[in-house]
Amino acid sequence: MNEISNLLPRDKFDFERVNELKQLNKSDLIPVLPNLLEWIQDMNWPIAKETAKLLLNFPSEIVPYIKIVLQSDDYIWKYWCLSELVKKLPIDSKILFKDELEKLANSPTPDEQLEELDEIALEILGTL
Repeated sequence: MNEISNLLPRDKFDFERVNELKQLNKSDLIPVLPNLLEWIQDMNWPIAKETAKLLLNFPSEIVPYIKIVLQSDDYIWKYWCLSELVKKLPIDSKILFKDELEKLANSPTPDEQLEELDEIALEILGTL
């Protein structure tokens, strides 16, 4: 694990490490999924798109980590998790977010509305 942790991106421009992670066995990456999820807190970061693509290789494994983000007050990170991950997950993983999506769609807080979480939640619900 420590060796793999050393492969985590060091900064938002560290494409080299993201590419190295893509070459590893999927089972070796599972322990660092929560750390990788942090790299999509801002999709304007250069490595964010590639990191999101990497995370999508773990559709069932990332579910609990995304759920933690959805319980947080980081509304922008919530938006990116929904639009870049949940929306693109296979249906059997996406359906696991039904309760969270319904809550966001039907009773969003003012901050959730401001970040359009209700809209993305409705969009995803429409695909279930």
